[in-house]
Amino acid sequence: MTPELTYLAYSIALFLVIVLVQGYSGIANNGPMPMANARDDLKPPTKFQARMKRLTDNYRENLWFFAPLVLIAAVAKISNEWTILGAQIFLFSRIAHAIWYAFGWPYIRPLLWVVGVIGCGMIFLALFGVLS
Repeated sequence: MTPELTYLAYSIALFLVIVLVQGYSGIANNGPMPMANARDDLKPPTKFQARMKRLTDNYRENLWFFAPLVLIAAVAKISNEWTILGAQIFLFSRIAHAIWYAFGWPYIRPLLWVVGVIGCGMIFLALFGVLS
């Protein structure tokens, strides 16, 4: 397995953790039975629960940039210092982004998002030989 695919697997594991925390926040707010049912009459979300929902949505959206690039690189057998660095940057920026988002800390979160996009851009440019 290429290093990029390993970072993709780690990114999916991080996404699972985020989804589990989001699910737990719903259970903590509503109780297990309402969450196990149709969820028609739930309480309004807490700030943390709403934040975790936004984090989950944001992470999912960013995986749509990262995962295909890594898979294209793997199929094309393109793996170099730029694709590896791009995958590392994406994963580590997303870890930091998730922590900042979960705690509601201001200002830095958007910068961490941009860093993750830059990591994806590096992989994209490496696919076309701009970075080699």
